[in-house]
Amino acid sequence: MVYERLSKNALRCMYAAGAVTGVILLAIIGAVDYFWVFPKDIVIGKWLSFGAALLILFDVCVSPWFRFYRYRYGINEECIDIQEGYLFVKRHIVPIERLHKLEMRIGPLDRAFGVAKVIVTTAGGDVTIAFLDTERAERIAEALKKRINEIVAEQREERREMGHGRK
Repeated sequence: MVYERLSKNALRCMYAAGAVTGVILLAIIGAVDYFWVFPKDIVIGKWLSFGAALLILFDVCVSPWFRFYRYRYGINEECIDIQEGYLFVKRHIVPIERLHKLEMRIGPLDRAFGVAKVIVTTAGGDVTIAFLDTERAERIAEALKKRINEIVAEQREERREMGHGRK
């Protein structure tokens, strides 16, 4: 299987999403410190907050890079294969014939960076091919839709043949 990599737009989007999450988490830590830790002068709380803030900043800077360079996907006639992860690498292999639903989703950050997600649903759950350039996502969704329709037509034909064979 030939694996595809993501474009640089995906890396920029990953950094932006990480920054938004980091700002929210730092705001929560700041609020806890302001309303609880500093007024009660909890020394261990100050150190824990400082440590958590450093970990968040480190994660915002490092996580997108690792996720970007580890993310790859491949699609052939039989399956969709996605590898992704930061600390732990996950691999999703989805047989094309098991697909029930196909969806393309573009969020506000995705739109700003020109990327989209293709979400495929099987009986076992959803699998997402994320951070695709919008045009690439549309081509993948169209190709998968076409392949699913071919499989359904083949299965109908087989059922018809089996039905005629019994008589």
